[in-house]
Amino acid sequence: MNNQITLKINKVTKSFPGLDQPVLNNINLTVEAAEKIAITGVSGSGKSTLLHLMAGLEQPDSGQIRILDKDLTTLKSDELCSLRNKSLGFIYQFHHLMPDFTALENIMMPFTIRGKLTKEHNSELFLIVKKLGLENRIHHYPHELSGGERQRVSIARAIITSPNIILADEPTGNLDNKNAKKVFDIFLELAEEVGTSIILVTHNTFLATKMSKIYNLTQGKITVS
Repeated sequence: MNNQITLKINKVTKSFPGLDQPVLNNINLTVEAAEKIAITGVSGSGKSTLLHLMAGLEQPDSGQIRILDKDLTTLKSDELCSLRNKSLGFIYQFHHLMPDFTALENIMMPFTIRGKLTKEHNSELFLIVKKLGLENRIHHYPHELSGGERQRVSIARAIITSPNIILADEPTGNLDNKNAKKVFDIFLELAEEVGTSIILVTHNTFLATKMSKIYNLTQGKITVS
């Protein structure tokens, strides 16, 4: 995957009704394979909106977003869902685990959606679960897990498919500083092993400095910090 461009944003603008200025104005961004970038900015600067556009959850007013050279704006709904399932991983500030499923079932959900589970997947699962310290917790339900454990489950779910890109929106924002640093370091180690790109949206300058590049989003414009 070296030197492959995994994501390219070209002249993207996004506005919302009632606002005088676009939230995002003529944004350009290129992310290469295995590259790890942080996007910082004050609340309301459009960081999460940009992440939603990258995931195809919202459409830009103008411009183009390409993942693995596929234009998100031209994909049909089922094609977009397939791309998300196979090529993207998601981690949010709140874990968004399914309460009626065990930790194991939540982690394996991307493969369940595909309708395909193999012994190889089980082997990968064991290695990831062990590294995250969840080997004795995988049969517990979310309400039986601590906040840190739930977030580690969400990281395992995001990385189990070895996605091309992981979109992380304040992934440790719901944890105390000690747990945040520990969980984030494990996340980075796993991401390095599978060679995935990371696009991190965060207010946490400590986490941002662990990325290879830091961008700042201000008044609809993105610049390298």
